[in-house]
Amino acid sequence: MSLGQPIRVLLVDDHPIVRDGMKALLSESERMNIIGEAADGEESVRKVKRLSPDIVVMDIGLPKMNGLEATRVILEENPSTRIIILTIYDNKEYALQALRSGARGYLIKNAPSEELMEAIEIVHNGGLFFPEEVSQMVVQQLADQSETEERPELTRREGQVLGLIAEGLSNRDIASRLSVSVRTVETHREHVMRKLDIHSVAGLTKYAIHQGLTPIE
Repeated sequence: MSLGQPIRVLLVDDHPIVRDGMKALLSESERMNIIGEAADGEESVRKVKRLSPDIVVMDIGLPKMNGLEATRVILEENPSTRIIILTIYDNKEYALQALRSGARGYLIKNAPSEELMEAIEIVHNGGLFFPEEVSQMVVQQLADQSETEERPELTRREGQVLGLIAEGLSNRDIASRLSVSVRTVETHREHVMRKLDIHSVAGLTKYAIHQGLTPIE
């Protein structure tokens, strides 16, 4: 029986040794075709646009743009791409953040290697792959969505500025990171505070973490 075309996979992790390990593992299967790698969130967005992978295996703690934000951006531009989060964060809240971001799977890096293969196959075939212990929480989260208050709509740039504020960067550092003026950052910051009705760095940080705009250390 034919298994069809190989699954085109893009690997995203800022540690070369991790990417090499995943590549060696997945290359053992004729079902997997590793078409590219990326070392940060912004590069993953560019690579998806250029290579059109079926599956992206995405870390969370990436430089330039974290994996959850990169997931949102990728799915806005390439909705047919399916993303699996593979991370060190063994945390139920992170799994829910991944779900909210549009990821179809969530896997911890110390999971058995065969689980990565299984996750890719399941997600490629249209399913979801989340740890068993968070399944009930995921279902409850979906059931509760209609009861939650509507979240203010932030632009992509406002989301980036909010995430960098939460990471502790000053307006000057954010301006340098995003290649914009300090005044532009200040304007985005004012818009974010007004939209969210949050007027402290602590409050903004809590909101950003809850929305998956910055990893918790």
